[in-house]
Amino acid sequence: MARLWPSSLRGQTLLAVALALLVTQAITVALLIRADDNRRQAEVLNRAAISLLLGDERASREARRSGDRSIAATRRAGPRTVRPRGGGLARSLRLESADTFEPIEGDRMQPELATQLGQILERQDMRPARLVVLERAAGEDPYLQAAAARGARFARRPGWSDARVLVAAMRADDAGPWRIARIASQPREPARIGGVIVQTLLLFLVLMAVLFLLLRRITRPLSILTRRTALFAETQQASEPLEPEGPDDVRRLIAAHNAMEARIAAMLDEKDVMLGAIGHDLKTPLAALRVRVESVEDAGRREKMVAGIEDITRSLDDILALARIGRTPDQPEEARLDSLAASVVEEFEDMGKPVTIGQMQRITRSIHVTWLTRALRNLVSNAVRYGDSAQVGVTCEDGAVILRVDDTGPGIPDDRMADMLEPFRRGEESRNRATGGAGLGLTIARAVAQQHGGVLVLANRASGGLRAELRLPDTGARPVA
Repeated sequence: MARLWPSSLRGQTLLAVALALLVTQAITVALLIRADDNRRQAEVLNRAAISLLLGDERASREARRSGDRSIAATRRAGPRTVRPRGGGLARSLRLESADTFEPIEGDRMQPELATQLGQILERQDMRPARLVVLERAAGEDPYLQAAAARGARFARRPGWSDARVLVAAMRADDAGPWRIARIASQPREPARIGGVIVQTLLLFLVLMAVLFLLLRRITRPLSILTRRTALFAETQQASEPLEPEGPDDVRRLIAAHNAMEARIAAMLDEKDVMLGAIGHDLKTPLAALRVRVESVEDAGRREKMVAGIEDITRSLDDILALARIGRTPDQPEEARLDSLAASVVEEFEDMGKPVTIGQMQRITRSIHVTWLTRALRNLVSNAVRYGDSAQVGVTCEDGAVILRVDDTGPGIPDDRMADMLEPFRRGEESRNRATGGAGLGLTIARAVAQQHGGVLVLANRASGGLRAELRLPDTGARPVA
């Protein structure tokens, strides 16, 4: 069901209105059919009552004096023979008089119709001792069979025996004869149902066309606004304001978005200027301090001071890098992910670190090479620092491109897994660079993954150690033969 239900506002509204219209028209058709059935049933009963009353001239005069318009009008017009469309039977057949009347096999008794017919006769001051109403096929009625054998006109028409006949048998008193009236049932008029169907289709087409144009006027600017918001979230770069269009509510929404985007872009620009100033103001004295440290004669003290300065410099670089992710004006470029991973592994191998290459698939994707390299380097560095060794792989699984780093360390407790992705959170609580960094490596890796529309996933391996995965959407990824 979820697959059939559209995801867009336009599609959901059109489908909802279409379903509501179809349900409404279906109810209308059902009510029309019911009303038509009631009308045909009332007409048949009135004809049956007239036929029974015509057997008594006194009843005929009383019927004209009574208030029953349907019977009186018919009596004044005289007994006409009206032929239905199918079956060849006259709607009002000749009244039969018989000493006995018994239903035959296959008859369908109609007690409700008998009650209604009795009420009609009572309004004409006739209260029969017995009244039976049933329905049967014309070909099974003995009276009609005998008439057909005598060459009655209706017998010349094909299909007369399949027509349904309403048989109304009345006995005025217990000793009198049975008066039996036969009325051909009227079939439903398909033209009425067809007219409703045509009306439904025309109403459906007109309403859907008008609604489509109206929804297009609403959803088109919303679609443009959605793409603009997604683009700003990806690049964090403001562009020309959107032109407000559509209804007033949508126009105000676009105008508010333009103002919000301009304000956010201005704040981001101010942040970049501030970070650049901070970086310059801090790195310049650090560089001067680094030069002065070289004049310290004590080698041990000199090395500790140099290490402290480099620690501050790296932390400052990490903070500035985290703040600038997503603000780079550089466009993504096509690159081999397996080659990128192999180059990172070579860097650590050259430093004598236990880093190896795992499963590698040759995949090309549009990426920010510098940022993705830094993110992967951070993951490998964490694996070597906390897990003693690292294995790097590149695969395409479950609709995602995965850059995977496995280690053989103790892993991370499940209740601390989410905390490790936050800034300045470390698996080793000290701030000693020998045992850990500033706690920004995983945060930067997560930000880079988000910059590429992906996520950073951490999980403890069943065989021991931690698995860190940069999962990027495979859109644009192409396996290389």
